[in-house]
Amino acid sequence: MSEELNLIKEWDKTFPKSEKVNHRKVTFHNRFGITLVADLYEPKDAQGKLPAIAVSGPFGAVKEQCSGLYAQKMAERGFVTIAFDPSYTGESTGTPRNVASPDINTEDFQAAVDFLSIQENIDSEKIGIIGICRLGRLSLKCCKH
Repeated sequence: MSEELNLIKEWDKTFPKSEKVNHRKVTFHNRFGITLVADLYEPKDAQGKLPAIAVSGPFGAVKEQCSGLYAQKMAERGFVTIAFDPSYTGESTGTPRNVASPDINTEDFQAAVDFLSIQENIDSEKIGIIGICRLGRLSLKCCKH
């Protein structure tokens, strides 16, 4: 069963849009087949392969809030970033809605890192994550390879 995505096209964040970065929506899937929706921020006029960061916020938050602000600020500093809605929240798919699982959130971070690693403008050896609040800390184990 496929869920329909209704992505917001206009700027809908709780913070002002930066003139220093380009913004666009992207989607990718985790290994459970859940479609994750993210806001991708890239420094304007950046050239070559850049470091990247995947960002997700605290439980109940969406990418239009603090994780998006963190992502945009890091893009202003030269990183390609994505702020994503975890499975079951925001614009991402998954049912039931508004639930959290440390295991699935860890997979969401892994899927975000995988997505970033195949982008042409990203140095796949320089990808990090920012997990905001306790749910983010539980997910940090994904990048301890």
